[in-house]
Amino acid sequence: MSGTSVIGLQWGDEAKGKVVDILTSQNDIVVRYQGGANAGHTVVADGKKYKLSLIPSGIFRPNVQCVIAGGVVIDPAMFLNEMNTLREQGTAIGKNLMVSDRAHLIFPWHKETDRILNELANKESLGTTMRGIGPCYSDKYGRSLAVRLGDMYRPTTRDRLFDITMTKFNMLQEAEVDWFDGYDEEAAEQLVGQYMEYAEQLKPYVADTTAYLLDAVESGKRLLFEGAQGSLLDIDHGTFPYVTSSNSSGVGVSAGSGVPGCYITKVVGILKAYTTRVGGGPFPTELDNEIGQKIRDRGNEYGTVTKRPRRCGWFDAVAARYTTRLGGVSTLSIMLLDVLSTFDELKICTAYEINGQRTANFPAHVDDLRMVTPVYETHPGWQEDITGVRSIADLPENAWNYVNRIAELLGRSIGLISVGPDRKQTINIDL
Repeated sequence: MSGTSVIGLQWGDEAKGKVVDILTSQNDIVVRYQGGANAGHTVVADGKKYKLSLIPSGIFRPNVQCVIAGGVVIDPAMFLNEMNTLREQGTAIGKNLMVSDRAHLIFPWHKETDRILNELANKESLGTTMRGIGPCYSDKYGRSLAVRLGDMYRPTTRDRLFDITMTKFNMLQEAEVDWFDGYDEEAAEQLVGQYMEYAEQLKPYVADTTAYLLDAVESGKRLLFEGAQGSLLDIDHGTFPYVTSSNSSGVGVSAGSGVPGCYITKVVGILKAYTTRVGGGPFPTELDNEIGQKIRDRGNEYGTVTKRPRRCGWFDAVAARYTTRLGGVSTLSIMLLDVLSTFDELKICTAYEINGQRTANFPAHVDDLRMVTPVYETHPGWQEDITGVRSIADLPENAWNYVNRIAELLGRSIGLISVGPDRKQTINIDL
């Protein structure tokens, strides 16, 4: 038995979906364990592009079981729409997909609360996708107004859901939220009926995934854990408050899936060959200039879910070393290396200076991170198109030196280099 975890080591959007897709053929089960429809994974196979938010990337391998675990929050309408879209593209979905009865449900009031809270952030957005993820997690921890998918099949469900809905309507009306103005018992009944129908459509996929996964690891099955977002967005260990609402670093795997850490024997850390982030928050190596725009255009750095342009900058080895250690990373996957072709020179941030003091440690507080002056080393670039390269020997010398330097700074070996979006555009060294 072995368990492999794939986690992003930056601020998300590291192309984790491609690595998961590649690794899926080596595993029996793929597990999504945290986050919600705020995640965006893109898989390109044989020139065809698939976009995922909730469903694990393993869905494209028919012999692999896909599991959405209890740490995930689910918008049932978006989930059903994603399933239908994949089916229309020729993807078979049936018994190969399993959804936890412990997963919490997102309702319209969660999305509206998301919008209100984002407006209160004033000038600097927290980076929310307005999908209701954070407010749903808030209700989860508040407990009394939370609804889990498994709750929807209990005899008392309709009455309890009606009471929760009216409570939420009244709370938002008292807050003078225009969207809920005039909502009454009839509207509440309609919403309850709608969610009962969603639950009925999802029922064939609902199961106790915790018991299933524990049985699987004890019987020697190979599990692949698919993370969402990136480690620097971790609610506890990221750049708080500009983070997501779950543990998106390696420390969240066990909490979200219910599988103890002793079963996870390999951790693959995913990194872009440069750095991006979405929304507000400090970004030491950001390039708000023509170089940053060139990276954005060459890398198509626009959100899979939101289409928002991502902020782009040089590779930050200080931040990446922190998340590599935090996640217990075994091996690195360097993604989108092809984006850096045609640059005359490239820079890597190797240390920070804060108030005149040099440090290799990533600050715990965003105020300190805002004060950072990055310390760079410069590397020569390469002009060759590397999208057709399939071995290290065929990489331009400067390209290999660049990724090898990243590995040295992070203290880990490189298992994979991606030189394009398709499965085939991959140099698999030792993944």
